[in-house]
Amino acid sequence: MISQKNKLIPIAVLAFSLLACTKGKLITDEGNLVPKTVKSDPSLPSITVNGSMFHAEAFGNPSDKMLVILHGGPGSDYRHLLNCKELAAHGYYVVFYDQRGSGLSERYSKNFYSIQVMIDDLNAVIAHYRTSPAQKVFLLGHSWGAMLATAYINQYPMAIRGVILGEPGGFKWKDIKDYVSRSRDFHFTSETLNDATYQDQFITGNENEHAILDYKFGLMATADNSEDSPIGNEGPLPFWRAGAVVNRALFDLGEKEKPDWTTNLYQFTTKVFFAYSERNRAYGLDHAQLVSSAYPNVQLEKIDGAGHDFISFPAGWTNFFPKALNYLNSL
Repeated sequence: MISQKNKLIPIAVLAFSLLACTKGKLITDEGNLVPKTVKSDPSLPSITVNGSMFHAEAFGNPSDKMLVILHGGPGSDYRHLLNCKELAAHGYYVVFYDQRGSGLSERYSKNFYSIQVMIDDLNAVIAHYRTSPAQKVFLLGHSWGAMLATAYINQYPMAIRGVILGEPGGFKWKDIKDYVSRSRDFHFTSETLNDATYQDQFITGNENEHAILDYKFGLMATADNSEDSPIGNEGPLPFWRAGAVVNRALFDLGEKEKPDWTTNLYQFTTKVFFAYSERNRAYGLDHAQLVSSAYPNVQLEKIDGAGHDFISFPAGWTNFFPKALNYLNSL
């Protein structure tokens, strides 16, 4: 355990550094506390669709069946899902992108975001990479990404050939809130949570100071992977940059609009691959059955030896991959 006295030394250094300039730039500027986005770094792979720049890349033969990977959050990035590149060697054109306001993609003010714009972005990404109208399109969404995939299917139930969903919080607002409350069930005395939040009193940022806010949000994300977290991960997730503003915007919109993305799912009769993990104490079979029941045809799979981010860690990926591949090949 780190004592408060010992904590003060690095924090004091950090606080002083925030006031210092390096070649005329504050350490809180983009590229210092957090990596630059595609707007500032032309070396990053990117696409421009739906009026925005996205950090994105694709692997495999462009004429193969397309598989679009949707990361969680809201506000995470696709770095921790890169194991899915392996599917490119099995006849799939695997597309990754950091969602709007997330990862290394372009940032916007809070009032710019909506669920609809996230759906429209996904539609535009598919259109950008699709090589022919006959090309089959699949989605693989994890956590919030699985919720976005379902929101998309609910709006376009005939557009997708198949979908893999990994532990979505829910497709109705009540179910989402119930799961989030369980998954964030930390003790206020948690050392990991204290370490993640301690610097809040030294680093502040207004609504559009994205570098500062993203840095702080990244610190908070470390608490999700602590030993006392109920979600059961094996360790910290790799990520490039968190998206604080989009996270807050979409959660606030959820509270206001109380979305229900199940109204048209009855039209999607293709089998859905729905995975939940053995070690996520906040999820479990009961919640998996509740959430997945919105679809008329479900293949429910437990991923043994893994927590919430089973795609990212060796044990989870080893158990998930062959099941997911068999599902995709069956379609």
